Amino acid sequence: MRNPLSQVVQEIKPSGIRRFFDIVSEMKDAISLGVGEPDFDTPWHVREEGIYSLEKGRTFYTSNAGLKELRAEIASYMNRKFQISYHADREILITVGGSEAIDLAIRALVNPGEEVLIPMPSFVSYLPCVQLAYGVPVVIELKEEDEFRLTKEELLEHITDKTKLLVLPFPNNPTGAIMPRRALEEIAEVCVEKDIFVVSDEIYAELSYYGERHVSIAEMPGMKERTILINGFSKAYAMTGWRLGYVCAPENILSQMLKIHQFAIMCAPTTSQYAAVEAMRNGDRDVAEMTQSYNQRRRFLLNEFREMGLECFEPYGAFYVFPNIKKYGMTSEQFAEKLLEEEKVAVVPGTAFGDCGEGYVRISYAYSLERLKLALDRIKSFLERHREDL
Repeated sequence: MRNPLSQVVQEIKPSGIRRFFDIVSEMKDAISLGVGEPDFDTPWHVREEGIYSLEKGRTFYTSNAGLKELRAEIASYMNRKFQISYHADREILITVGGSEAIDLAIRALVNPGEEVLIPMPSFVSYLPCVQLAYGVPVVIELKEEDEFRLTKEELLEHITDKTKLLVLPFPNNPTGAIMPRRALEEIAEVCVEKDIFVVSDEIYAELSYYGERHVSIAEMPGMKERTILINGFSKAYAMTGWRLGYVCAPENILSQMLKIHQFAIMCAPTTSQYAAVEAMRNGDRDVAEMTQSYNQRRRFLLNEFREMGLECFEPYGAFYVFPNIKKYGMTSEQFAEKLLEEEKVAVVPGTAFGDCGEGYVRISYAYSLERLKLALDRIKSFLERHREDL
């Protein structure tokens, strides 16, 4: 019997995040700091709108592109937050989470053999999505000494005549790194000059602690027409289980993404879309309160790391820290496995986000302060024990 499986799919590695999540879910008294999911409930007024939509029998398909009211709210949001104008009917698409949007963008843009630049460490989906589209992923290794930002020099070094697309994953998962305006301006200049398109994953746009608002590369001169901007409701609005994202892109690109979406998905969940309209209209205060809480946790973690001698650069976005564990003489996998085995605390090895994540682990602070304090006590004991072994 011939092999029934696709060789491309077989060669893709399973997610390194889920492996530790599955282990800790079956371990009594374990504390997980590994999953990037807000510990907040979806705001009540947003849930209430979802419930109301069910009570009113709004359980039918929406248009393929999504509810017109929701697309209009997203267009308004993009204009007031970033001063970018998108046409609600022709340049916005509602997707099943940001992950579908990433897949759609790459499949719509990349021909077999074309190269896609992926700064790493970064979210686990980019590289396999490129492989599934028969593109060629080209990894740009981000460095701690550059605060895990993409530099103009690194970008230029990796561009070839086959380069089609740059993935721009900021604020970044797993590092928490951001790209300030000046850094984005330099990247934008290169993209315009070299005629490169950009998939800008901005799912953590609202979670920025730098002192200025998040800046989108689509704001830069010449970039709106070559940027596929991806965002969603999971992180900022604590709506992970609602599975809702969106894309803002030029009409000629979005129309092709919509074609794939039509055949693969049909439309995003109707109830989620009605809830998202309420989140967009009346959720700014909720987002601000959650962001303030994340920032408090971020500062607490960094201070505790300094106290226990765990090196970590200061992240200014998302809800992750990416401490350097190289001095403990263990690989990222070994560190995470031993920490889970000895102290029942789950973190994610940096290598889950690319080989260049070796020597780091990702810790999420999307958990309560009480839970973080308990986990940090255990981590401190673990570090002290293994410091003695050095």
